[in-house]
Amino acid sequence: MTSSTPIKSFVPVQKLVSKFANVSGAVVLSVGLLSCSEKSAQIIVPESQVLVDQFGYRPQDPKVAVVIGHPDGAQPYELRNVETDQVIETMTPVKWENGIVHSQSGERAWWVDFSNVKEPGKYVFVRIDGETRSAEFDIRADVYREALIAATRMFFYQRSGFAKQEPFADARWTDAAAYVGSGQDTEARFIYEKHDPASERDMHGGWFDAGDTNKYVTYALQPVHQLLSAYGQHPDIWTDDFNIPESGNGIPDLLDEIKFELDWLMRMQDTDGGAFIKLGNIDYAPPSPIPSEDTRPRYYGPKCSSSTIAIASMFAHASAEMRSIPELRDYADELKSRAILAWNWYQKNPLDTDCDKGEIKAGDADMTAANQKGTTVSAAVYLFAITGDIQYSNYVVENLALAQPYRDGPWSRYNPWQGDALIFYSQLSDGDSEVKKQILRDLENKLKTYHPEAYGNDDNLDPFRSYMPDEQYHWASNMAKANYGIMNYDPIRLGINVVDWFDYTERTLGAVNYFHGVNPLGIVFLTNMYEYGAEHSANEMYHHWLGQGDFKNALTSKNGPAPGFFMGGPNRNYSGDAAVAAGPPMKAYIDTVEPNVPTYEIIEPAIYYQASYIKLLANFVDEEDAPLDFSN
Repeated sequence: MTSSTPIKSFVPVQKLVSKFANVSGAVVLSVGLLSCSEKSAQIIVPESQVLVDQFGYRPQDPKVAVVIGHPDGAQPYELRNVETDQVIETMTPVKWENGIVHSQSGERAWWVDFSNVKEPGKYVFVRIDGETRSAEFDIRADVYREALIAATRMFFYQRSGFAKQEPFADARWTDAAAYVGSGQDTEARFIYEKHDPASERDMHGGWFDAGDTNKYVTYALQPVHQLLSAYGQHPDIWTDDFNIPESGNGIPDLLDEIKFELDWLMRMQDTDGGAFIKLGNIDYAPPSPIPSEDTRPRYYGPKCSSSTIAIASMFAHASAEMRSIPELRDYADELKSRAILAWNWYQKNPLDTDCDKGEIKAGDADMTAANQKGTTVSAAVYLFAITGDIQYSNYVVENLALAQPYRDGPWSRYNPWQGDALIFYSQLSDGDSEVKKQILRDLENKLKTYHPEAYGNDDNLDPFRSYMPDEQYHWASNMAKANYGIMNYDPIRLGINVVDWFDYTERTLGAVNYFHGVNPLGIVFLTNMYEYGAEHSANEMYHHWLGQGDFKNALTSKNGPAPGFFMGGPNRNYSGDAAVAAGPPMKAYIDTVEPNVPTYEIIEPAIYYQASYIKLLANFVDEEDAPLDFSN
């Protein structure tokens, strides 16, 4: 069974589709897939590849190397210890699905299952004739922690109005505070009152949205909610030492980073509870050469129903997670008050789906009516959790069907904050008992109905062990794939369908391994991760600061991009090259530099892509969080 959700129903993608509709002179970048020995801009795709997670594997997890690109992939491979050059085992790859060509990649594949190897160390696969070898990789319990920290620090580099300086920023990627000059974020004016000083408001702070430097309230929904859920589900992994300015203050650094965004969202809320929808420039020109030197004035948009219900949901969820931290208790109380104020404003004002008129570039920050109503359900869930007021629980009971899981196939591949909120409600001790049972029952039905399209073992569908239907290889496909992986960990966290936990864990880890190199491109979809152990990493990205000039290419420019920025991913609808779009969807990925090519459709990072990857990876960072051992 396959199903899909139109792109227009997914807010960040909706934004991106319109975001650069009128771009002229866009900065165009590329990603080269280069061998570790070739430090040049030449594109090198080896005849055959042995694909592994280039960071590695935890000892107890499934471990499957994938061989592609060779007419006889069944030649034996030696698994060697890198430090000693000792041959640990000689293995013969097994042909995937009797040698058929996988339609999504155009490849025949062979598997080398080495799940039984669990001794910590650094390893490499070498074909017995010595012609082909894999990237080196580690086996150890904390193998993903450094990648998690690098990915989380992306948000620090995305901070607006905040200096990125040593020792918190690497000397290669520093900049002064941006958009704090005259007429900018500290004194932004209303878009329809550009010449009226009375409309000036202090709206500094927050995260740059993506490769651009604008800021959107509605597009903060997914990253804020998913990061809060990542904290709530795995609080022990979020330590106070990620090397951000707030490190060492007794508060987990992830919450400090989320608070930086929430502080901005508070500035976007008016005294009556309504929230202004976005803030940014009124043209498409990128800052040159760095954000702090951009002197253009900045403007904010009107108060909208979509942005107001968005902050009600985010503030309530943040209050629920932060109130257990003594240093954040007063802050959590303020968030609660503001969430209630926003909820009341939303209930008293008409639902508007055309509030953002687009004068502030680039994306349309409006939410559809269906998405606003679904977000209202998530807001009610968290408001009930922090207030105990039965009116919010009653709203959930009466409007359950408005949430995304009841408007799509799988539970949370799109608008995941809505599905996550329902799961959160199902665990509340004072929630409506029948609705709690219904939520879990409906989730279990999804697990059965969409197996193996979205849940459980997909071995016969995807040799790269991370299946997703063709339709989901759209703009932001990596975010959708991360959400597929996250969904598969939900039943494990909830303790349901125990008999299928192995399959769910394999599916979740399959997405992790895919992003770390087990894909037909053999690339780690994070920028410049060579110093973290990657041998084939994303070298370039579409980014108005860290994607041009000295930062353009990880191998050939002075500094390269900062590490850990998560790419949007293959896009079968790519408008920049018809041949790329017409090929296998998993290979719809650009790797050339051409002027005026919309590379942002594939290799632009975004805070919502980043949050999905982080929430996925967080499931495998806690050394104690290992419900299953695949090595026995």
